[in-house]
Amino acid sequence: MQIVVKPDGNSHCLYSEFVDLRTLGKLAIARGSHVEPTIDGQWTADLGPVNGPILGPFSNRSEALNAERNWLEEHWLPRSS
Repeated sequence: MQIVVKPDGNSHCLYSEFVDLRTLGKLAIARGSHVEPTIDGQWTADLGPVNGPILGPFSNRSEALNAERNWLEEHWLPRSS
């Protein structure tokens, strides 16, 4: 899990239950994407909430979730610091 700590002390990360983030202080959790099924049973990851692309379609949800995490870690998390 990557946690970016900003100079003002605020932290930024992809939410995970790997670390209990409540121990760091007050949380403000916001959705970074929407992983949803398509009408034909495929899956997409819409990164619109962070001004990103729509990834997919993928044949299963786990592929879409992996693509979502990879994109966020590569394109969004580093820039947010």
